[in-house]
Amino acid sequence: MSALRLADKTERDDLGAFTARVVRLDQSALVRLQSRGDKVTAWAATPFDVLATRSVYGTCEPAELTVPAQALLTSLAVERGETVDPGPAAGLWGAELPPDDGWALVDHVPAAELERLTERGLALAREHAGPLGPPASLLDQTVLTVQDGAGPPVRIPMRCLFALSGMGFLGGADTGAGPGAGPAGEQPVVRVSATGSWLRIDARFGAVVRRRVTSLPLFTS
Repeated sequence: MSALRLADKTERDDLGAFTARVVRLDQSALVRLQSRGDKVTAWAATPFDVLATRSVYGTCEPAELTVPAQALLTSLAVERGETVDPGPAAGLWGAELPPDDGWALVDHVPAAELERLTERGLALAREHAGPLGPPASLLDQTVLTVQDGAGPPVRIPMRCLFALSGMGFLGGADTGAGPGAGPAGEQPVVRVSATGSWLRIDARFGAVVRRRVTSLPLFTS
């Protein structure tokens, strides 16, 4: 039997809030739970082709488990004991997950700046949306480029900001960087990190992750 144990009420509420946002975006969504040491990391795909993630203190058995988001949300709301049944296993997880290691901090960005860019993007999306939603050209548009001074520039597409906003991660974003930790000073900030092929944006209530490099197709002659 699957078992999810969370350190305390705060961790339960954090995971519950994350799962509620996932369900709000897609009632049929799945959540991937990964247990590593004293933390459980939850992953979910968003409608913007961007992964959302949140880590809380606790453990999960088995250590890798995929469950319906709706079932997990119900369990977290109803079961108030130390151990929660996260719901029935939902089979294989279909999305590729990023590596645990190899991340490098690129920059701290003021949350207010991302909020302004998101509002402008939402206005454009409402103006140009079709039957299937905003066009891919808008979602893939680079809205911000950051660089650590030594490495190559990291481009942030609009779809990442839509995912941050849709998951409610931007409101009051604060990574705990503190005064002087980045160009944002004491302002609420988000942290942009990258590997050679992945982009990650961390805000106070969670992070979004997306591949930076798409595998090239193989051609045969």
